Amino acid sequence: MLSGLLLLLFVVVVVVVGFGVRIVQQYEQGVVFRLGRVQPDVRGPGLRVIIPIIDRLQKVNMQIVTMGVPAQDCITKDNVSVRVDAVVYFRVIDAVKAIVNVQNYLFAVSQVAQTSLRSVSGKADLDELLSDRDRINADLRAVIDEPTEGPWGVKIERVELKDVALPEGMKRSMSRQAEAERERRARIIAADGELQASVKLAEAGRALSNDPSGLQLRLLQTIVEVSAEKNSTLVMPFPVEILRFFEKQTNG
Repeated sequence: MLSGLLLLLFVVVVVVVGFGVRIVQQYEQGVVFRLGRVQPDVRGPGLRVIIPIIDRLQKVNMQIVTMGVPAQDCITKDNVSVRVDAVVYFRVIDAVKAIVNVQNYLFAVSQVAQTSLRSVSGKADLDELLSDRDRINADLRAVIDEPTEGPWGVKIERVELKDVALPEGMKRSMSRQAEAERERRARIIAADGELQASVKLAEAGRALSNDPSGLQLRLLQTIVEVSAEKNSTLVMPFPVEILRFFEKQTNG
């Protein structure tokens, strides 16, 4: 009879102790509530013992969480309707605040990120959204981190814009603008090339006018280049010196 009571008592003790043993993973922290009151000492990773029935251990994941922000319709500063989505990287830095001060910090961060995305996008021009992504990301991170880090114990590590969707009419307008810009640059480059070529030709003409023999050498070089093309007919220009000789004779 006594041995049976001892065995029953041993089983009860084992069951009670089993209810009071918790395992906290390496990436977690445990917040203990004793009769509804949070305890200041946060339980770290490992095997942790709590008082059954009186204590309640709630685990908090301390890893970085990647959260996609749903696409938001907004109007930019220059009155262009766009659809913007983003991704937020954050982690819990204070497990007690994340559990006590906010009911569901994941949902809360998601809502703050959505409203902040609309607010920051509405204060920027379309060109800034498309080209100045680093500044927009920094502004988003600062706006989202302000209400979350202090009160909620959540640190915003990084915010990235994923996509900026434009209306079809705006896409066509930007395509025409880009095409016109490329055509303008091509014309400027061609005109600059013509200007440089005309300057060089003028310099060459002045150099040849000072030395008639150089003009003859250039003529012979041109004849060689033309003959290398294997043409069946070769037109020889009349030498300029002969014309000048007859001109002098006539004047004399």
